[in-house]
Amino acid sequence: MDLTSKQRAYLKSLSGKIEPIFQIGKSSLTPSITDAIDDALEKRELVKISVLKNCFDDPKELAAIVAERTHANVVQVIGKRFILYRPSKKAPKIELPAAN
Repeated sequence: MDLTSKQRAYLKSLSGKIEPIFQIGKSSLTPSITDAIDDALEKRELVKISVLKNCFDDPKELAAIVAERTHANVVQVIGKRFILYRPSKKAPKIELPAAN
């Protein structure tokens, strides 16, 4: 599912209120972090992730890899933080604007 610019803007506005719940450090992406992010996306739908200074990977590349592994969408990458969105399979909470 690709997001329209209107939907992306809506998700960005929602993400301003949330704090990062995961930090990726020098061990970079591990399977346990990927699984935890997948679980959080199912519960929260919108997740903010912080990349620590001791992680030498590019945040844009990390965002793309995590999105691919969790079947999520990258909403935004700003500096060392990125936001992912995936609608919940069981109980969707976030209602996106219509894609026109």
